[in-house]
Amino acid sequence: MNDTPNNPFEMMMKQAQQMAKAMNPALENFSPQDAFKGYEALWPTMPKDFMEMIFGRGLSQSGLDAKTRLLLTLAGLTMQGAQNETGLRMTVRHALEAGASKDEIAETIAQMSMFAGIPAMTKAMECAREVMADKEDKET
Repeated sequence: MNDTPNNPFEMMMKQAQQMAKAMNPALENFSPQDAFKGYEALWPTMPKDFMEMIFGRGLSQSGLDAKTRLLLTLAGLTMQGAQNETGLRMTVRHALEAGASKDEIAETIAQMSMFAGIPAMTKAMECAREVMADKEDKET
């Protein structure tokens, strides 16, 4: 008997499960249909040193550090409104890990209200609060 699915979509899903498991062995199941939680579970928070290596001072010793780059990314994602909630939540988690304070994150998002509008800022703040509350729950 052959375990290879005949349906191309099933085969693609099986390959996606294998790739997700390779990236994060602790991941029980990956479901792209649940994009918000599926992708967040696939890529847990990176350690600050790793972020510095790939996002921070890896290319330029005098360049921006990971925290600053992530705050800039957060500003850009806030400008997109609710188009990328998963990216926004992941960026907040990574910014906290890179040393950003809750106040710095809130100020970055609030600053974008003048450019993106109050609804975009409010949505970004809601996402950031969820991440911070989840982080606090895990720490207690």
